[in-house]
Amino acid sequence: MRKLTLLFTVLIASVTYAQTVQDSITFDPQKQLNAAQRILSGNYGKAVTVGAYGEITYNQQEAQNGELDVQRLVLLFGYKFNDKTQFVTEVEFEHVEEVYVEQAFVNYAIAPNMSLRGGLMLVPMGIVNEFHEPTTFNGVERPATDNVIIPTTWREIGVGVTGRFNDLSLGYQAYVFNGFKSTTSDGEGGLSGFLKGSNGLRGGRQKAIKSTVDSPTLSVKLDYYGLPGLRLGLAGYTGKTQAEDDIEELDGANIGVSMLGLDARYAYQRFTARGQFIYASLSDTEAYNTATGKDLGSALQGWYLEGAYNLLPQEKQQRLFAFLRYEQYDTHADTAGTLTRDDAYNRTDITTGLSYHIAPGVVLKGDYQFRDNALSGDNVDDRLNFGIGVWF
Repeated sequence: MRKLTLLFTVLIASVTYAQTVQDSITFDPQKQLNAAQRILSGNYGKAVTVGAYGEITYNQQEAQNGELDVQRLVLLFGYKFNDKTQFVTEVEFEHVEEVYVEQAFVNYAIAPNMSLRGGLMLVPMGIVNEFHEPTTFNGVERPATDNVIIPTTWREIGVGVTGRFNDLSLGYQAYVFNGFKSTTSDGEGGLSGFLKGSNGLRGGRQKAIKSTVDSPTLSVKLDYYGLPGLRLGLAGYTGKTQAEDDIEELDGANIGVSMLGLDARYAYQRFTARGQFIYASLSDTEAYNTATGKDLGSALQGWYLEGAYNLLPQEKQQRLFAFLRYEQYDTHADTAGTLTRDDAYNRTDITTGLSYHIAPGVVLKGDYQFRDNALSGDNVDDRLNFGIGVWF
């Protein structure tokens, strides 16, 4: 508790009278845009658009040394070929030593309410997988549900359609993607697995790195904007994991994945709130675990609720959000066959802290996480976090 008190004291004391415009945690979630959407919607009169976002973090688990990290720096590029055709890409540097292409797609507007897209794109599931720029969410680290249940940043290669029906206040996305990769050959006629109980599907993201595809997967999301201050999302994903030709007929090489997501964002005056619920059902996990020796659960589930209040007067242009998030996530929500549920995978995080938006696209963050799991007698270290986030 001393650490938590110190955190609030230091950050509140740092507030000055500087004034800037409202930042990316918006009081109108219906108009919130992510990086790719902002490039597509704001690329008027310019052929090339350049931007970036990034975050530097400090994490200290209880009774351990702290860790400083340039967690990510993402460069954004957009090119407008004509009034209908644009290209968007994101190049990400993680921890100063890893380089990934996070998005790379062509957007072709065939009608005012419909665009075709193809390339490397984000899978529309939950909030943070699409809105993960550091100034758009509270907390130094992204919610854990958006890490081990939704494997953010979750992106794959595909094609599809997106748009909105303004008369219905309804946005839509529908894509066909390649899926997760669950197994590879162990070189001895057996299988080695990428998926496991502790973090579910995360190890199976192909990230467009010579991705293999056996059968396509389907991803759909609807967003409703019809009530003032409220944005609701309903997402679905279904398909099978992908296996290479030489192993795809082996028992346990593939599993089925079906995921359902519900999310909500709300804002009223100085108060904002958000929440989401994600459930994933996995089939054929018994055969997969037998073949690979892994402990993958047959169901994954996670949810959180978060409330935040701007401590500065509404007429001020800076924002100082105090927030509290309660989160529960379980990668062994169910298991198949003889696999016993591991209560250490049934986890709870309570995160509280401050997000101080000092300028458009610049946020200073600090929070404390009370962490626990359902395993009797297990001791999970709490964590103190600080961070700097930018987006332009």
